[in-house]
Amino acid sequence: MTRILVAYATKRGSTQEVAEAVATAATAAGAQARVLPARAVENSLADWGLVILGAPIYSGRWHRDAHRFLARHRDELDRMPVAVFGLGPRRDDEEAWRRSSEQLERALARRSWLVPVSVGLFGGADPPGGRRPRRDLRDWAEIGDWTRKVLAMTGADGAGW
Repeated sequence: MTRILVAYATKRGSTQEVAEAVATAATAAGAQARVLPARAVENSLADWGLVILGAPIYSGRWHRDAHRFLARHRDELDRMPVAVFGLGPRRDDEEAWRRSSEQLERALARRSWLVPVSVGLFGGADPPGGRRPRRDLRDWAEIGDWTRKVLAMTGADGAGW
């Protein structure tokens, strides 16, 4: 059984919810998954067979905790399968999705050594309690599908390589 670390960075909690959904889908597919804040992962990654890292994009930038996680664990991540996801737009229009995709690409390009097995971009969510109605573009079925594809690509679903 493959052990999967789902590390996340979050500002207001919606990326943590997505990380938990990723772990739930991975567990349902037969893997063993653990969800941790990226900033809390200080030890070696040797116990993990796959790392999935997720973070939101705010004001054109991927969350700094994701960048710090990649820098801190570069040597190990360079030798293991890594998948990445970003939470992007909270508006459902083509331009917002295009900008979020470009911003995530730029963030990952800063780490030329990193070659993720998959990069997912999902809609984001407004934090609860705002003055306007909450928008939530997270597509839970899409998140589950993406997770299962990552597991199949890496053999973490038990089917092997």
